[in-house]
Amino acid sequence: MQRILPRGEIESLDHTAIARLRRPERASVFAERARRLRALAPDNPIGGYLSLMATLAQAQQAALDHCAFAGPDRAGIDRAQAHGMPPLQAMGWPRDPAWRGLLDGLLQAVAAAADTPGAARAVCERLRQALRERPDEVEALADALLADRNAEVDSAAAPLVMAALQVYWTDLACRFDLQDMPVASPFGVCPLCGSLPVASVVRMGGQAEGLRYLNCSLCACEWHLVRVVCSQCESTEGIAYHSIEGGSQAIKAESCDHCHSYRKIFYQEKDMEVEAVADDLASLALDMLMGEAGYARASGNPLLWQGEEAAE
Repeated sequence: MQRILPRGEIESLDHTAIARLRRPERASVFAERARRLRALAPDNPIGGYLSLMATLAQAQQAALDHCAFAGPDRAGIDRAQAHGMPPLQAMGWPRDPAWRGLLDGLLQAVAAAADTPGAARAVCERLRQALRERPDEVEALADALLADRNAEVDSAAAPLVMAALQVYWTDLACRFDLQDMPVASPFGVCPLCGSLPVASVVRMGGQAEGLRYLNCSLCACEWHLVRVVCSQCESTEGIAYHSIEGGSQAIKAESCDHCHSYRKIFYQEKDMEVEAVADDLASLALDMLMGEAGYARASGNPLLWQGEEAAE
């Protein structure tokens, strides 16, 4: 039963409190991504790939609904609090080997989908064979992905392996008690898992109205950062916003002349359906524009990986 607050208690509420961290919605986080990817696929130059990633995201949601991995123990939480470090830090985390079973399930689901291209099915089968015969290779690829060591990444297999890692860390994030978060954390990375953001979203509604949140590429958490600040180097000078003429006003690239990097920023007031990972992936034309203007992406998209030569 909902309790109705008396007038004096209503007036005493802090309506200006800003949530530092927003955890993902376990029941819908990947399902919403899948829906957005499917909505963006028609008439998109990479529409086929967006549809494939939608199939993968739907499989992620099904996997998340049935997994529960062990989080940090009390000693690990206390250590993170003492040093102001992310308590679920991806690099160096002792992954439960069961994550490979999660990956195998995703591969089976993607390969079984009626609209999955033959080339993608072949990649799924190759990865499943590696899981059976050479699991150390898969673990090494996972380590390279979490550390952004692109030179060691198999770009065809990477989105699939990353998808399993996302489910693993999203499960941990959904069950983490936010009261155990350190008071401070390093700038520019997810306060919970230490990964880089894929993009940011200016939200609408409730206490998040008009606030900018960075979106983690791994655990799907969001953390607050004031607007007109470079999310890479923290500069407040030389910030500019770029968009494609005639394109959606919900999508812009926020550039910094101090570090010459950029990340995309999405505005719910222009399109309530924006989803950071999906919309970032579907707007590669803006990335090309920014590259031509001399800016480098501050971090990549977890569903699209390029080798060192292709990225240069």
